[in-house]
Amino acid sequence: MLQAFDLIGKTALVTGGGTGLGRVMALALTEAGADVAVAARRRERLEEAAAEIRSRGRRSAVVELDLTDPAEA
Repeated sequence: MLQAFDLIGKTALVTGGGTGLGRVMALALTEAGADVAVAARRRERLEEAAAEIRSRGRRSAVVELDLTDPAEA
């Protein structure tokens, strides 16, 4: 099934990627071959998610931001 969603060579940005559905989506994108940047307000949770992505052989970046603040968006 994942062959239909091949994302090798692509990069995704997942907001809310540190916890819950965002984290699950970030890991699913990783399984499809994407490198994933995770973004949210809590850096600690983002670092954990990024470490898990890296442990699966993909690159990951952490973007700490608050999307409820228009200046940060």
